Amino acid sequence: MVLVAIVGAGCSLALAVVVLGGGLVQRERIVGAADAAALAAADAASGAVSGEPCALAGRIAAANGGDLAACAVEGLVAEVRVTGTALGVPLQASARAGPPPSP
Repeated sequence: MVLVAIVGAGCSLALAVVVLGGGLVQRERIVGAADAAALAAADAASGAVSGEPCALAGRIAAANGGDLAACAVEGLVAEVRVTGTALGVPLQASARAGPPPSP
């Protein structure tokens, strides 16, 4: 009887680890989507690629599994916020891209 309880507890723990691991993977996808979206918007703002910066950021965020929640471009600097969910929990990540600030 004790063995059944130990096996059951082990299986429950393993399931919890898998579920939490999946949530962490989705969080990293949202972070990556924000980074890629900010880089794309900054590239568009600089003229390195064609297109409107925030529209391009939205397409890139969606292609990486996120939703563009905010986008601001000032000069050659782009800042974005990307959202998503993992197991019903809302996630968000922000990123900034552009040339480094002047000293």
